[in-house]
Amino acid sequence: MRLEGKVALITGAGSGIGKSTALLFASEGATVAVNDVCRESGMETVEEICRTGGKAVFLPADVTSETEVAEMVQKALQTLGHIDVLFNNAGISGVGAIHETSEELWDRVVAVNLKGVFLPSKHILPHMMERKSGCIINMSSCIAEIGLMRRAVYSATKGAVLALTKSMQVDYAPYNIRVNALLPGTILTPFVENYLKSSYDDPEEALSTIKKRQLSGELGRPEDVAKAALFLASDESRFMMGAPLYIDGGVVFGKMA
Repeated sequence: MRLEGKVALITGAGSGIGKSTALLFASEGATVAVNDVCRESGMETVEEICRTGGKAVFLPADVTSETEVAEMVQKALQTLGHIDVLFNNAGISGVGAIHETSEELWDRVVAVNLKGVFLPSKHILPHMMERKSGCIINMSSCIAEIGLMRRAVYSATKGAVLALTKSMQVDYAPYNIRVNALLPGTILTPFVENYLKSSYDDPEEALSTIKKRQLSGELGRPEDVAKAALFLASDESRFMMGAPLYIDGGVVFGKMA
């Protein structure tokens, strides 16, 4: 029980990596505050945790709205007493080179992927500072380290999250708060499956091409990233501060001959 007695708030926990992480954290003893903009998805995660004997509550909020985020954090503290771990997981993609990207798409991706890290952190950090204890995990991407065709706004936000993580760590290290980032490769989530179906004439061919980017020859699973998040949330990673953790199947540091 690596998270026994801890409370973790996970944004975007209604599906994919967020849901897998919520289930894993609960199985390791954490009480999980499940956040998602979709009530139905969030409640499904909570119900699944409770069915297996875990503890969870659902806290709906749009992470781009300061009012909603502030209310979510207040409810979490009122209901659960404290927050030990914040996993800023919520995010969306955006496809297109700069000249193909509308202002609306740019603003939306920046809002969810970057502002959606800023706002929960802003409202939870004073609580962690007062307790002189806390762990924040930010969802970046291996795309922060490499160039990838037609991913301009997504790359920009994930690179910014990685830079923000390092800056946050310097600011909050004196309060015994650790801030680290996850950098996954392509993970086979419902979001990716829908993206393949909606963006390509031949989804299977597109999937095959994506697999070739990774030395593993396959896509990662949400569980792969959840296990890395568990490591960062646990005391086992106590000496990791401001660090990127790659779960990318060899995309960044490997290349086929």
